[in-house]
Amino acid sequence: MKQEKSILSDTSLPLTDQQNSSKSVKESGEFILISTPIGNLSDFSLRAKQTLQEADILLCEDTRVTTKLLSAYGISIRMESVHEHNETQRTTQIISLLQQGKIIALVSDAGTPLLSDPGYRLTKAIIEAGFPLTAIPGANAALTALTLSGLPPHPYMFVGFPPPKSQARKNGFTTLKAAERAGLKATLIWHEAPHRLIDMLTDLALIFGNDRPAAVARELTKKFEEVQRNTLQGLIEHFTNVPPRGEITVLVGPPLEQDETTEDDLDQQLQTALKTMSVKDAASLVATAIHLPKKIVYQRALELSKNR
Repeated sequence: MKQEKSILSDTSLPLTDQQNSSKSVKESGEFILISTPIGNLSDFSLRAKQTLQEADILLCEDTRVTTKLLSAYGISIRMESVHEHNETQRTTQIISLLQQGKIIALVSDAGTPLLSDPGYRLTKAIIEAGFPLTAIPGANAALTALTLSGLPPHPYMFVGFPPPKSQARKNGFTTLKAAERAGLKATLIWHEAPHRLIDMLTDLALIFGNDRPAAVARELTKKFEEVQRNTLQGLIEHFTNVPPRGEITVLVGPPLEQDETTEDDLDQQLQTALKTMSVKDAASLVATAIHLPKKIVYQRALELSKNR
């Protein structure tokens, strides 16, 4: 493929009518978020194809990945890479191109842009600048997995990728567990890499309980699509015996009624611990036992100790 100079790095491009006339922002460029297939190329919509054929520039995470999609549909368009390392730098240049009346589209490597992918900071800046913005819907791994999971479809919470390190991961899960104690009852959804799946499921079981209903979906829309539905412990056992491969989405169902710890339960455990321990030690012990953030439990322990 012939190497072309990046239009985003060409500072010699002049701003047009907006500098020299009263042309309004609404008459200038447009920014379009376009969903792409998560595996099966046939999931690319006719509207998405037509939009790319009419756009001036296509922003993508990896031009090599997007080239495969464009080639399959016979689309020719100038591509520019926008990823987490250059998104802030490119924002000013892209807004300048919108001022020139360019139609600019943004795709991620797969699925719906911005969801666990770059583009949010750029899109927010474009909204604040007042340029027209629209989206072409399409494939989404989290929602596809949700509909196949057999878990309650609403409410749901998409959390993205969990931290790669176990302690940070458990801290995040503990915060969600605390939200459940406060009344959150939602199906939780994450993406995860296959080599970290067992560790993630183990941490989930530690915080949410071995018997919590869950599902793991992998290779969605592809030839080897699979959805495993089980308890967290059952999923750990399955994927210990059958090493996971491919793109993975993990779902955890809302808490079972018998698993819920009420405020009275928390107070009872703290009252018992405070009989023989300091506030700090009692809070630490109970927080570990029921998987709640230590700060929250410590604050409640302070309140109870004042009333004793």
